[in-house]
Amino acid sequence: MKSTPKGSDQGKDNGTAVPKGEWRAFGITLFLALLSAALMALPAPAGLSMAGQRVLAVAVMAIGLWCTDAIPAAVTGILLVIALVLSGGVKGFPEALVGFAEPVAYFLVGVLTIGLAVLRSGLAERVARFFLRRCGGSSFSLYLDMLLSFPLQTLLLPSATTRTGILIFVYEQALDLGRVPKGAPLAKAIMLALNSINRLASTVLLTGGITPVLAASLIGGISWGRWLALMCVPYGILLVVGSVLIYFLYRRGFDTKLESLPAGESKPLSGREIRTLVITLGASLLWLTDAWHHWNPALPAILAWACLLMPGIGVLTWREFEKDFGWSNFFVLASSLSLARALASSGASAWIAEITVSAMPAFSQHPLLVVLLLLAAAAPVRLLIPNITGFLATTIPIAMSIGSATGLSPVICGLAVMIAGDAVLYYPAQSASSLVVYERGHLTAGEIFRFGLWMTLVAYLVVLFVALPWWAMLGEPLQK
Repeated sequence: MKSTPKGSDQGKDNGTAVPKGEWRAFGITLFLALLSAALMALPAPAGLSMAGQRVLAVAVMAIGLWCTDAIPAAVTGILLVIALVLSGGVKGFPEALVGFAEPVAYFLVGVLTIGLAVLRSGLAERVARFFLRRCGGSSFSLYLDMLLSFPLQTLLLPSATTRTGILIFVYEQALDLGRVPKGAPLAKAIMLALNSINRLASTVLLTGGITPVLAASLIGGISWGRWLALMCVPYGILLVVGSVLIYFLYRRGFDTKLESLPAGESKPLSGREIRTLVITLGASLLWLTDAWHHWNPALPAILAWACLLMPGIGVLTWREFEKDFGWSNFFVLASSLSLARALASSGASAWIAEITVSAMPAFSQHPLLVVLLLLAAAAPVRLLIPNITGFLATTIPIAMSIGSATGLSPVICGLAVMIAGDAVLYYPAQSASSLVVYERGHLTAGEIFRFGLWMTLVAYLVVLFVALPWWAMLGEPLQK
């Protein structure tokens, strides 16, 4: 009788056995599906419609799957759309697909195509080599240079998604040239900063993305200069504290000595690099001048996408685009927008926010306690609503009404919950820029969630001990 060597496949069903990881994923998916069904079977709470109850049940399943990585994130997005229809959470299939018609989904397509062109043309490697030579083999210098570049890049490229779509390729090249493997602590630190810290630089500017534009619109009466004055200090502190927190979480990675690059003269820009640069700067110019032409930000992004794929002037073929484009980003973002719309249209998000903050008027004699409770209420709502637009549209009006009822400044209450929601990411589907990083495979959903919990605490402290005193100095006190 022959002995069976260790590691042999004898005893297995010739490749038909299901790996343990797949059984675990199946078990998690089945559990969340059953939990969702059980929530639908319960009587609807007072004030919540049946459609709202079913949308909430679907949201629990989707958020659980996105947080656990049990199945691919894009597959979760498709299941979400199917569940919204079959459960009766939305009126029909077109309503479940409404997120796929949102301009921001196509904005993401254009931005990621710009990033892919930057990689394919050689610009990413050129910039990566510049950063590597500048840091002199120091991991910390590479990290610090990246952080210091965020505010400057915000002026040139206000959208965090645009910057992330380009920088992800630049720093992947830098880590590859520096011989840093994927999954190493340094790689995780760099990517977590791109995932979470890079976004915060955008909100300092009123034209920096959907968060400041929508928040200022909901609050009303805030000019570009006034917004900059109100946000520069709180968000500056968030950037610094978040960056330091990442450093300490992954400090082992900063002991890594990066591979030195040989000194040499830089080659002149190639035709492909020049065309990529011109198209990218053209799109940036259109984004910066949106106050004049009033184009949706998705239009310049799609124009850039078309130019980059156009024979003769472009730098990408369609085959390259369809092969290397991260389609998972598109499906997750679009489906999360559908969920946000369903939560709003069914009244589910408003019901949760109202239930959470219903006790706050009783604390009218304690202004800081009202703010603290508003911040605490923002966390579960942010966890539930995957899209920042849905979060802001739900929480800011309610926070402002609570402020008015308790004798506090509605503006300050609105700004406080904005920071509480904008400073954190609990799972990749909550941000297009986070999806860009997550799709590259450097971070797990668990790592993003853990950092989100840390940033929740940081956001609370910044609002209470930095933002409120700073706003009072600028003539916006908490109490009217």
